[in-house]
Amino acid sequence: MTITDDIVKSLRNPTPLYAVAGTADLAAEKLREVPALIEKIREQAPEHIEKIKGTDPKVVQDRVTAGAKDAQARLTETYRDIDLKAFREKPDFKKLGESVQDLALQGVGRATGYAVKAREAYDELAERGKGAVASWRGETADQVVEIAAAVEPDRPAQAAEPKPAPARKTPARKTAPRKSVKSDTPAE
Repeated sequence: MTITDDIVKSLRNPTPLYAVAGTADLAAEKLREVPALIEKIREQAPEHIEKIKGTDPKVVQDRVTAGAKDAQARLTETYRDIDLKAFREKPDFKKLGESVQDLALQGVGRATGYAVKAREAYDELAERGKGAVASWRGETADQVVEIAAAVEPDRPAQAAEPKPAPARKTPARKTAPRKSVKSDTPAE
């Protein structure tokens, strides 16, 4: 398959456009929820502000310290998984290589999982977009019928179909005959 065929095939694929339409539809849906969320926040704000005012800074500091210790413990555990201690005492490159390879494979596995989730989300947005476009087309068709009925109130809305434009023939152009150009040099 040539590059041109690939380009034509990709330009004819409506899936990316449906995914964009699905994203727009999802965003519109989420934006419709914003006023209710703002109202909920407005109602709960005084209560949360009072909780914050009544919080002891010592308690917050203790929570932050506990979180930092937890993070340090997880980091230490990760280093132990790599087995750096064994590497320092007695260099075991085979064991270190296996540990690094295991970590790399875990990374590849996670990346593959994220790619699968991204593809599933893309497909879901494309399906949503396909439905949204169909809905939008139906609404547009209804609006066109309403406009046609308003413009031509004598005709029923169902009969308001556009008539094909009559074909116009363009008259043929008349061109003047070409004049021959004479040269000053004699012909041999």
